[in-house]
Amino acid sequence: MKKETTILLVVIAFLVGFIAGATIAILKGVKGVEKMAGTPGPQMAPMPPPGPDPKEMNLKIKALRDTIKKDPKNLKALEELGNLYFDTDQPKEAIEAYSQYLAIKPDNPNVRTDMGIMYRAIGDFDRAIEEFKKAAQYDPKHANSRYNIGIVLLHDKNDIPGAIKAWEEYLKVDPKSEKAQRVSAQIEKMKRMGKPRISPP
Repeated sequence: MKKETTILLVVIAFLVGFIAGATIAILKGVKGVEKMAGTPGPQMAPMPPPGPDPKEMNLKIKALRDTIKKDPKNLKALEELGNLYFDTDQPKEAIEAYSQYLAIKPDNPNVRTDMGIMYRAIGDFDRAIEEFKKAAQYDPKHANSRYNIGIVLLHDKNDIPGAIKAWEEYLKVDPKSEKAQRVSAQIEKMKRMGKPRISPP
């Protein structure tokens, strides 16, 4: 066999081996991709339960508005209407319904607190605090209104001393609940944050 023929056969064998190897590598790569695609990723968190049906809520709202139109002093309907607006993230409408209720019965701390939460939702933080304070005045043992004062002072007004004071008042009313324990821990953190710092020269 001529030398040239031997070299040619070696080259051909090399090329065939290279192509076969490349083909196998490509197939492995494809299978690897398929395997990866078929491999489930991290388990997704379960979907939250569906919220209220908008059509159903709108029908309830319409029925309550019709009731109130016929009987403007129907406290039960006014409160329920406000609560429906609250639950469907319609703060202005909720405030209107709660205001009508409180014009008739101003001493309901729960309705007043809910209205304060709606004022916070539209960004009127001062009015929210005002409503929470009124609720606490009408019912000195009303814990939720006092708790919400601290929330608005801390998160919306950035008033750490005011929030501490509000939550200390809250703890006088609700000293032993799980929420109270969390609030106590938060107060300690805020007190450490509020310590005066020495300014650099």
